[in-house]
Amino acid sequence: MRTIRLFVDQPLAIGDSIELDERAHRHAIQVLRLRPGARITLFNGRGGEYQAEITLADKRRSAADIKAFEDRDTRPALSVTLVQGISRGERMDFSLQKATELGVSRVVPIITRHSQARGDARRLANRHSHWQGVIISACEQCGRNELPILEPATTLDQWLSDERDAYGGEICGLVLDPQADHGLGNMSPRGPVHLLIGPEGGLDDAEIALARRHGMHPVSLGPRILRTETAGIAALAVIQALWGDLC
Repeated sequence: MRTIRLFVDQPLAIGDSIELDERAHRHAIQVLRLRPGARITLFNGRGGEYQAEITLADKRRSAADIKAFEDRDTRPALSVTLVQGISRGERMDFSLQKATELGVSRVVPIITRHSQARGDARRLANRHSHWQGVIISACEQCGRNELPILEPATTLDQWLSDERDAYGGEICGLVLDPQADHGLGNMSPRGPVHLLIGPEGGLDDAEIALARRHGMHPVSLGPRILRTETAGIAALAVIQALWGDLC
């Protein structure tokens, strides 16, 4: 039987009766058409998950009683930050969805020379809200109980400067570069991994050189040039298989 999992951004406890927020209500009642008596799993990103039962399913409101708690830990074994060049709508959504499924811990959307993104604050804020929804939906689908951190969009230059100041040499920084001399199998990280992926059109030579000056290591995924959404998925899958909890 399919498990219906819903993220709710509020405290949860056994015995509580809670009203579902607008997003959870829309998905459970309007999309899935759940009715009173339906069993669901709730999580709030603060550890574990809760078994609950729908008690109210009106057109505009819904509620659930929390019956039990399961302390299931889904945190990734390896901390991976995906630094993703902002691409066009569905491609960016796909990248974030699959990165969440593959256990990324943090996502940093970055504006590069080839990014399909406008720099105005309102548009970026709207996209950030949309991307957060994509990540939540992916967690509901794949069984994660914690949400990857989604950072505000920034420029490549600013992110490189901020990360150097915050982490120094304690991270393994990788930048995908089709011209790199070696692949991921040649690396041996001893701590968190930061993976930099370009948008459509990739990173240009100056951006790759800048990343290298900040201590990032160019790596290749082989002889074929992959689309931005494919490259991220392929690299994350290899990283998790080599050093994480995949396989």
